[in-house]
Amino acid sequence: MRIKKYSALSTFTGLCLGLSVCQAAPKMDASAAPIQKLPKKVNVSDSGVYSFTLKNGLKILVKPDHRSPVAVSQIWYKVGGSYEYDGITGVSHALEHMMFKGTKKLKPGEFSEIIAANGGSENAFTGKDYTAYFQRISSDRLELCLEHEADRMRNLQLSDAEFKKEIEVIKEERRSRTDDKPTALTFERFNAAAFINSSYQQPIIGWMEDLDSMELSDLNQWYKTWYAPNNATLVVSGDVDPQQIKIWAQKYFGGFERSKITPPKPRREVVQMGERRITVKLPAKVPFLIMGYKVPTLKTIIEKSEDENEIYALEVLAGVLDGGNSSRLSQRLIRETEIATSAGAGYNPYSRQQTLFTFSGMPREGHTVAELELAIKKQIAIIQETPPSKQELNRVKAQVIASSVYEKDSSFYQAMQLGTLETVGVGWQKKDDYLKKIQQVTAQQVQAVAKKYLQDDSLTVAVLDPQPIDTSKPRKSHRAAGGRRGH
Repeated sequence: MRIKKYSALSTFTGLCLGLSVCQAAPKMDASAAPIQKLPKKVNVSDSGVYSFTLKNGLKILVKPDHRSPVAVSQIWYKVGGSYEYDGITGVSHALEHMMFKGTKKLKPGEFSEIIAANGGSENAFTGKDYTAYFQRISSDRLELCLEHEADRMRNLQLSDAEFKKEIEVIKEERRSRTDDKPTALTFERFNAAAFINSSYQQPIIGWMEDLDSMELSDLNQWYKTWYAPNNATLVVSGDVDPQQIKIWAQKYFGGFERSKITPPKPRREVVQMGERRITVKLPAKVPFLIMGYKVPTLKTIIEKSEDENEIYALEVLAGVLDGGNSSRLSQRLIRETEIATSAGAGYNPYSRQQTLFTFSGMPREGHTVAELELAIKKQIAIIQETPPSKQELNRVKAQVIASSVYEKDSSFYQAMQLGTLETVGVGWQKKDDYLKKIQQVTAQQVQAVAKKYLQDDSLTVAVLDPQPIDTSKPRKSHRAAGGRRGH
């Protein structure tokens, strides 16, 4: 998933529960003191991002955008699926669910009720490298979000009764989104095969066996370990005043003590010494192919003091291969040879650890996954032998510019960019580099990264082998009544 395509996250919506707070809450006065000038510590980038850090380590990023009277608040914690170890996979995501189940001040669900009663929406998402919570609300009600977000950073009340209900909701989420979807389950097994030591091998939602044995004490320990001001970044965008955000952040978060955070030991992936293959046999209608080559991310490149331009060349390579109807995979495999009904490529440079440059697709009826794999490898070989044309590069770069213009219209997306970059350890300042670096990529650089990284010795292949579907036994839902919908 590229940083410029977070459409899945933008579909998250909050619950509208309201009973006890059905009337809009009054506006809140943050401080009797007048708004003061920003201290010298506050940095303002060329792109208009204000940054400052409280004494307890909480980093705050503010991106004003006054085109509409709406604000977005996001708080990002440096913990996600890749921080977990064997036996507790899925605990980050489970805790994300439980963060809506009440604090010392609020009963379960009341946070959502308050936001909804004030015309806002809220939700959360867990990734491999982060867990984040967000609200969209009228800018004159933003203080409510910061007050209650701070409350649950330190005052969450984890109830065994609520956990027993919610863990069943999470299991059902896993069934509906992964276990009952052959392509999703194949992709999960593909990741497990592609990585040996890296924690990217495990699913964010967790293995079902770990969910079955998960206990409330696991969540309590996870919360105490990772939910702290010095392990979080607060990002605010929209119709906001950075000076006022600083006052509110100090008011609600400033009194919290730092926690002793021990960074997880690196789980660097071992060098792959040859192609890996797995076959996944599942009831399904059509076969499915996934291929993945080991590639660096911006974080791993920076750590090794290597050439950052490779990252942007890999981004352009993905665009040449799969960037709309004019891309090579779409033209050659779907329309011209008609080998595939779908074929795509993907690369996400914004992860903490080494990642994969992936290809996936479904063969057209009358063709096999073996033919599809050969066709994809042929396209790889062509670009390794001959650089992409100037026309192709211009197309990809034009798409990037258009996408960048569109994204600037979204306060939510602007906050997503900042939060992602800061939390994975790259630094939010890299936001300003992206467009410039993409524009500088040459055809020879694209060819070079294709040659260097798309090699069979670093390749993992997973094939979904369809098995007969037993329609006589439809699956029953096990969703627990009253549970919060999965994120």
